[in-house]
Amino acid sequence: MRRKRYVPDLSRMGAVCDGNYMRLARLIRLSRDVDGQVLFELHDGQRFAGRVRLQRLQQARYTDTWLLEQIHNNGRWLNNPRMTVRSYHDARMTEVISCYRYGRIEAVHDYPNRFMHHPDEKMQTNVFLADWLDFCLRFGQVTDMDAIWTVHG
Repeated sequence: MRRKRYVPDLSRMGAVCDGNYMRLARLIRLSRDVDGQVLFELHDGQRFAGRVRLQRLQQARYTDTWLLEQIHNNGRWLNNPRMTVRSYHDARMTEVISCYRYGRIEAVHDYPNRFMHHPDEKMQTNVFLADWLDFCLRFGQVTDMDAIWTVHG
């Protein structure tokens, strides 16, 4: 029996990427962009959850490419998120183009495959980006000397 091939849901992917564009733009707008780099801390109540760095890797007329990474000072007991995203300003969409050590995320993967990527890996990664950006908007704080601005304010 032949297995049914995965077909991406383009309307769902478009909706997720639209939302990611708005979340990332809001996060950058609420933070301080210094020389193409945005830094802020994550605090869940009194608990420090790490630092997030957004670095603009490339800027063009209709696109920006960003490196997003979360760094925790207490070591790497979990994989800290690290991904490259591209924002398309004319379409108002942001998508993940690479994640961790994988140079490129394919829209569809055959399954099984060498790295055991899921057939919908690109969708799952963009949904994760949405969740991570929501978390950053909710718990992010930009510190500047003695003053603290809450990102979600």
